[in-house]
Amino acid sequence: MGAILDKISDFIKEMLQGWVLSNLENMFTDVNTKVGSIAGEVSQTPGAWNAGIFNMVRNLSDTVVVPIAGMVITFVLCYELINMVVEKNNMHDIGSAQIFQYLFKACIAVVLVSHTSDFVLGIFDIGSTLVTSAGLVIGGSTSINVEAALTTMFNNQLSTMEIGELIGLGLETMVVSFALKIMSVLITVILYGRMIEIYCYVSVAPIPFATFTNRDWSNIGSNYIKGVAALSVQGFFIMICVGIYAVLVSGISVASNLHSALWEVMAYTVILCFSLFKTGSLAKSCFSAH
Repeated sequence: MGAILDKISDFIKEMLQGWVLSNLENMFTDVNTKVGSIAGEVSQTPGAWNAGIFNMVRNLSDTVVVPIAGMVITFVLCYELINMVVEKNNMHDIGSAQIFQYLFKACIAVVLVSHTSDFVLGIFDIGSTLVTSAGLVIGGSTSINVEAALTTMFNNQLSTMEIGELIGLGLETMVVSFALKIMSVLITVILYGRMIEIYCYVSVAPIPFATFTNRDWSNIGSNYIKGVAALSVQGFFIMICVGIYAVLVSGISVASNLHSALWEVMAYTVILCFSLFKTGSLAKSCFSAH
């Protein structure tokens, strides 16, 4: 009778151990997949990230926003002409230099609006190069060695646990795994939200660019450029956060205490998610964009 109970107990233990290992494998794999995709996401330019969305946004900019930008240029140039007339004693003090300067500003305004997309995408290309270079310098692995970690956990701790401990650990891994899935969703929201913000910036680019040639209105264009630069550099800050996460993850020891290792992984992922949320405001503060 005792042998039968032992076999039943061993069978239940094996089932519980398999359940715990399955939860752990799914948890670590989800973390590795999501964090590993961050570098690839932030290093892409708007055109490379999603060609369909980019073509739609660029088409909207060319067909809808550019005509409005033309109206803005007309208003700005009229405003400039009026100021020039008033400042030069009703055109009595205007020479050829002032007229040439006015025509030069008009040409510059047209060129800026006509090639706005090229200027804006050039800024994002610089940001992409910065992120790619940062990835090469950071060089740390953001992945947890799932197979080695599970083997260590099983050999050192799971194989010696009783049924009650295994049930508690299984419930604990379920909670942590569910929390990490939520963190993965939040990371996706951050990355996609940044790209959507970039596409919105690209779509209206001709309008702020049309204000550059007037000193009273140029602050609109200047702040727009600051915002674009901030979005571009945000990718660099994201890479720094991922690099810090890599260093923290590499220091996790699953051999000493399994429960502690689980909550460390969760804590570091929460920290990473929170840090990614702050990168946008940090980048804007660095460029004084608002």
